[in-house]
Amino acid sequence: MRLSLILQTLWMIGIFNISRALIYKLLINCGLHPSILIKHNIGGSNFFDLPAKLKLNPEEISTNWEDFGQYFGWYKIQLNGEPPKWHTNPFNGKIIENYLLPWWKMSDFNLNIGDIKTVWEASRFEWVLIFALRARLGDKFAIKKLNIWLADWCKNNPTYFGANWKCGQEASIRVIHLSMAAKFLNQKTMSTSISRLIVAHLHRISSSTAYGISQDNNHATSEAAALYMGGIWCKNNNIKNGNKWAKKGRTLLERAVSRLISSDGSFSQYSINYHRLLLDTLSAVEIWRLWQNDKIFSSHFYHKSRLATKWLFTMVIPENGDVPNIGANDGAHLLAITNSDYRDYRPTIQLAMAVFHHSLAYDNEGLYNFPLMLHNLNMPRKKINTPNFEIFDKGGYVVLRKKHFTCVLKYPRYQFRPKQSDALHLDVWIGSKNILRDGGTYKYNSKSGLDNYFSGVQCHNTIEFDDRDQMPRLGRFIRGGWLNSKNVNFSEFTNDEFSVSAGYHDWKSAYHNRAITINPKEIIIKDSIGGFAKHAVLRWRLIPDKWILNDYSLVGKYCTIKMDANVPFETFNLVEGWESRYYYQKSEIPVLEISFGTDVSEIITEIRLK
Repeated sequence: MRLSLILQTLWMIGIFNISRALIYKLLINCGLHPSILIKHNIGGSNFFDLPAKLKLNPEEISTNWEDFGQYFGWYKIQLNGEPPKWHTNPFNGKIIENYLLPWWKMSDFNLNIGDIKTVWEASRFEWVLIFALRARLGDKFAIKKLNIWLADWCKNNPTYFGANWKCGQEASIRVIHLSMAAKFLNQKTMSTSISRLIVAHLHRISSSTAYGISQDNNHATSEAAALYMGGIWCKNNNIKNGNKWAKKGRTLLERAVSRLISSDGSFSQYSINYHRLLLDTLSAVEIWRLWQNDKIFSSHFYHKSRLATKWLFTMVIPENGDVPNIGANDGAHLLAITNSDYRDYRPTIQLAMAVFHHSLAYDNEGLYNFPLMLHNLNMPRKKINTPNFEIFDKGGYVVLRKKHFTCVLKYPRYQFRPKQSDALHLDVWIGSKNILRDGGTYKYNSKSGLDNYFSGVQCHNTIEFDDRDQMPRLGRFIRGGWLNSKNVNFSEFTNDEFSVSAGYHDWKSAYHNRAITINPKEIIIKDSIGGFAKHAVLRWRLIPDKWILNDYSLVGKYCTIKMDANVPFETFNLVEGWESRYYYQKSEIPVLEISFGTDVSEIITEIRLK
């Protein structure tokens, strides 16, 4: 069975993607890949100049990376004005052994420091944008600090040596941030130091785009965007290969947008945070194109960008900008220039809505308006309203809103690699409170095995059969037995009630069908299950609160949850589970766990407002 699952999974991933990845790995291991043969020098002291002062509100600009560095949107380390230690994991203080090895000789997952992303975070150059904005206020020290930190990074990360050169996408994020900093500083002319740095990155990115394409994810979009943005900048400064990089980036970006964004706006990674990374990337590209006065992209590119914008807009809770914690989340956050919380998605939405829809998502005052002013975008007059009922069937999402309730159902529609066993996960919100919630990601490199927990079925609001995942894990980021929903139905019974249902059969013939009805006062969930061998467990992962068990009901501050089934429950317990709202952070939450024997066929959950 395992061999057949592997072969089936390889077929679904695609022969061309597998071939690209294998050839890349083979050439790297043999020392023959172009990305390890390139040579280039970086360094200098004057990367950017102090610009003309621009009237900005300093309170709207992020304070991150001034006196402290902020990792993954939450973890602060004291810097005292000094650059970060570029090869150190700040969570445990460990430094990468042999940190100046050639990048292709370094491991992603077997470093002595733990998670490599803890090193990559400071080298994503979020601080470049913040220092550039401070300089635009007339802060001479900020521009000096920006140049000192860039020089220090170049000194400690010589070209193509060390962990910070290992990933083409990480290099791409640096290029995007450096490019946008140049726009903030109104410096189209490249200094010698910045041109060396950009060219070194574009050589690195361009040499390994085949691997990025093979991933069918944000590697492809980020790397294409960096080649386009950096290439146009080089071209307009008469730097060799600039036009070639710009053309390649444009071609690859058009391809990635066409392939990876579905006709309903869903993105290939089935992740809300990676969708934000995609949308910020597309907004940056279009803003850069306008500033560099380059030709427009295809109408299809803008059509897909509008669809992707509407998709994320639909997911956002307008009161606070939070979203369901669905899908993988590595803490990535492009263009983080305000003091908004990492989980506030409104700055991304407001910018993308203005860029691609020429409309507003939110018409009140807020930090989410700052990017529009910064990029000299006119405040649109038209406002798009948050939809009450939206179906994204290509990606497998339904969003239902009735008065105080918001429900998001994730059902399996896999055209690309699924990374989490979250089929039929249900997120429930009452106002801005996430009552039933997803677990998040925590870390990709957890020796304690928590990566299996967070990506597995027990970390989602769904049903587990026979102590196994919905899809078996074949590798760190690969699952077999891809699910496909059956019996997907949507209906509006009255103006006050919506209903949706979806179901699947898994690789061992167990089946689960979930039907949801929502009205202004209650949500009713009917789970029909069968085909399993021993037992099933339903989990509702709850907002931290003083929940009280009362027979087969659960009473909390915001709602009452009542349970019933066609047979008696085997167990009905309130237990402790984990959730990760920010990468590399976890906290305990209450979880209602209910187990059943094979004679169960229907389970009913009623959620009523207090």
